[in-house]
Amino acid sequence: MAHSIASIAAAIGAPFEGDGALLITGAAEPAQALAQHLALATNPKYADGLRLGHARAALLWPGADWQSLGLTAAIFAPRGRLAMAGLTQALDDGPAIAAGLHAMTVVDPSALIGEGAAIGPFVTIGAGARIGPRARIASHVSVGAGAVIGADALILEGVKIGHGVQIGDRVILQPGCVIGSDGFSFVTPEVSGVEEIRATLGMRGEIRHQSWHRIHSLGAVILGDDVEVGANTCIDRGTIRSTQIGNRTKIDNLAHIAHNVTVGEDCLICGMVGLAGSVRVGDRVVLAGQVGVGDNLFVGDDVIAGAASKLMTNTPAGRVVLGYPAIKMDKHIELQKAMRRLPRFSTRLAAVEARLGAEPEAEA
Repeated sequence: MAHSIASIAAAIGAPFEGDGALLITGAAEPAQALAQHLALATNPKYADGLRLGHARAALLWPGADWQSLGLTAAIFAPRGRLAMAGLTQALDDGPAIAAGLHAMTVVDPSALIGEGAAIGPFVTIGAGARIGPRARIASHVSVGAGAVIGADALILEGVKIGHGVQIGDRVILQPGCVIGSDGFSFVTPEVSGVEEIRATLGMRGEIRHQSWHRIHSLGAVILGDDVEVGANTCIDRGTIRSTQIGNRTKIDNLAHIAHNVTVGEDCLICGMVGLAGSVRVGDRVVLAGQVGVGDNLFVGDDVIAGAASKLMTNTPAGRVVLGYPAIKMDKHIELQKAMRRLPRFSTRLAAVEARLGAEPEAEA
C-alpha cells in the first residue's frame, strides 16, 4: 500500500518539506533504500548512507539540508524513535486474518464472538468465552472456558489463554505466549528444608525425606488495556486472587511472571526477566534483560534495574539499581572499579611486605 509524504507527516505529527504527494511503499535503512522507500536517517551520521541508497524521501533530523542530500521530500523528526513509532504503525498492515470465523475453527456454542472479529484456522474457543469486537486471532490459538478478550486485541499464532483469563482492549500477545498457566506452588507436610534455611539463613538441622503437595491455582490472570506480551512468555494464574498486569505495560519475550504477581501501569519488562511469586511492581518500572526479583518483594514506582540485576530486597521508589545483589547503580560501578584494582593492589602490597621483611600471608 502506498502512502504520501504529506499523509505520513500528518500521521506522526511532524513537519515536511518538498513534494508532499510523493508516494512511498515502505521504509528502509538509508544505504539499502530504493526509490519507493522512505529512508530512516534521523541522525547526521546516517547522511553518507543516503548518498549510497536511492531514496527520494527520508525521515531526517531537524534542520537537515534535505536538498543537498539529493532528496525530493523530507519529514523532520525532533525525536527519531518517537517518529519511528508513528511511522511503523502507519506502515504496518498487520497479519492477514480473514474476517469472520475460519471453517477449521472450533467455537463452543455458548461463546460470544464480537462484531468484526477475525479468527483464523485451528483456533479453539471454550465454553462461555467472550471475544471482543474487531479482535484478531491467528491460527492455533487456544482460548479457555470463560476467558474474555477485549476489543481490537491481536492474538498471534500459538498463544494459549487459560480458563477465566481476562484480557483488555488492544492487547497484543506475541506467538507462543501462555497466559494463565498454573502457579508453581507446593508445600510439604513438615517444615521443608527451604523454610528452615529461610529462618536460619543457611543453617540446617536433620535432613529428612520430604514430598511436595500441590497448591492449586484458583485465581486467573488479568491483563489491562494496551498491554503487550512477548513470544514464549508465561504468566501464571494466581493462587486465590488473580495475577494482574496494569494498563500499557509491555513485556518482552521469554519472561516469566509467577503466581499472585501484581505489575503496575506503563512498565517495561525486558527479555528473560523473572518475577517470583507474590512480587508487587509499581508503575513505570523498567526491568532490563535477565533481571530477577525474589518472591514477596516490592519494587517501587519508577525503579530502573539494569541488565542481569538480582533484586533480593524491597526496592524503594525511584531507585536505579544494578548487580547481584542489586544495589544503587553508582555504588555498584564504584565497587566494580575497586574490584578491577585488586590484583594491582595485591602486587603492590606483596612488594611492600617484601621490603619490610614481613611474612607473606598463607593462602586460604
